[in-house]
Amino acid sequence: MYRLFAPFLVFVILTMAVTSCVHDEDDDPVYAPKPRGYFRISFPEKTYRMYDSICPYKFEIPVYSFIDNDKHKGAEPCWINVNFPKYKAKLHLSYKEVHKDLETYLNDSRDFAIKHQVKATGLDETPVIRDSAKVYGLVYDISGNTASSIQFYITDSTHHFMRGALYFDAVPNIDSLKIVVDYLRKDIVHMIQTFEWKNTPSDKISVTK
Repeated sequence: MYRLFAPFLVFVILTMAVTSCVHDEDDDPVYAPKPRGYFRISFPEKTYRMYDSICPYKFEIPVYSFIDNDKHKGAEPCWINVNFPKYKAKLHLSYKEVHKDLETYLNDSRDFAIKHQVKATGLDETPVIRDSAKVYGLVYDISGNTASSIQFYITDSTHHFMRGALYFDAVPNIDSLKIVVDYLRKDIVHMIQTFEWKNTPSDKISVTK
């Protein structure tokens, strides 16, 4: 009799074991952590106005930005900030007259960009060539959690040099800032595309701090 029921008994035991395993998996599901969410950011339509002053340059800026003078110690005349208050961002612009020292300014600009590679995951360079306006330079796109994601310089190669760097008044976090960086990058590109040098004599340049 035992021999007749032994196979059946083994089948029942195996079936119960398999059913128990499946049941345990259903009772104890594996949860994956939800990705961190960020606030939805609404962006205004791109509209620009011309910025002009007694300094030897002019260019278009977004209507949602404003310009003030750089008040840091050591700032020179015609060093300005393009402020984006809604996004807590500033584009620092520092102007230099060229007196056979262009190579020094070029090297300094590259050194400033490379300095941010300590926490960067990449550095891309985009050349700027506008022969009609004598505007030449490079745009540095620095990826990763860096203090400055976009830097650039432009020059006419003989008399003028301008360096720019975008900074945020926030802890660098590319996951939350990337969409804003991409949005403001279009404004920086537009600024470069509309940039013009003016032949203002250096002795007439005066900016009230």
